[in-house]
Amino acid sequence: MPFKVNKRRRLLLLAFVGAWPLAVLSTGDAMALYPERIIRLIVPFAPGGGTDVVARTLAQDMGKDLGVTILIENKPGAGTIIGTQAVATSRPDGYTLLMGTFSHAVNPSLNTKLPYDPHRDFAAIALVARSFNVVVVNPKSPIKSIADLIAAAKASPGKLSYGTFGTGTSADLAGELFKDMAKVDLTTVPYKGAAPAITDLIGGQIDVMFTTVASAASLVENGQLRAIAVTSAERSPAFPQLPTVNEAGVPGYTAESWYGLFAPAGTPSDLIARLNKAAASAVQSDAFKKLGVNEGLVVIARPPEELDRYIRGEEERWRRVIQDAGIKVE
Repeated sequence: MPFKVNKRRRLLLLAFVGAWPLAVLSTGDAMALYPERIIRLIVPFAPGGGTDVVARTLAQDMGKDLGVTILIENKPGAGTIIGTQAVATSRPDGYTLLMGTFSHAVNPSLNTKLPYDPHRDFAAIALVARSFNVVVVNPKSPIKSIADLIAAAKASPGKLSYGTFGTGTSADLAGELFKDMAKVDLTTVPYKGAAPAITDLIGGQIDVMFTTVASAASLVENGQLRAIAVTSAERSPAFPQLPTVNEAGVPGYTAESWYGLFAPAGTPSDLIARLNKAAASAVQSDAFKKLGVNEGLVVIARPPEELDRYIRGEEERWRRVIQDAGIKVE
């Protein structure tokens, strides 16, 4: 009998010793194995839009760097809240990521009952790129500059209208910021997307738009729209001849959108560093650089802490604009 007991103890001891390296590997050496399988990148918009295109281009080269496939999963709805919440509640293991945008910083001011906290529930990975809007008018319009726009708006308060493609979008808030800083009264006309708004601008139903480079560039090039300024802090290589709104008569004006990668809070810091490195490499690819020109992106791929600082600054500046304009999305 004693022999059987000792044998059982030896077997238990061997089992424990055999399992111990695996336990260590699952914690301290997890980085050596990461990534082992497909990574999901959640895009909180429908397929085909600007954010989707940026995410797919980034994912392709990040996947090459990481040695795995990064699968794009579109989860649109509720002003990006559905897709964003899906990431907030995912396991923090580096296999579910979020392509965050301008809405990540403004939703806390637009929605008082967000089902997640944009800081507490996420870990920043990389600020990938910034983008901007372009101010466009009908080519037959007498408005040929920002100075003309301000003068016309002040001459007839509330008469001029500007189209937006969604309450609380970067284009909508760019217009609200312009109204606030230029001290003018423009009538907001909401649309369900950029295309119908631009159609009405070309048709003369509205007077001006703050819209994305992707939606306006070809129309400006073929003369269907006239571009009068860009909303970025510096002039853009996409429209080098255009002044910034700041230069053109509204000192201090800047309205940018952006793209940033996030993981669920609690994701190990070494995995965050690995993903940041892959993102920084991916934005240097020819495909992403070409996309940057077409979409009017300023490619940056900065460290996690810079993305966190940037978002906090964006939250603060847009909170005031949203509150002053009384904008709410319920």
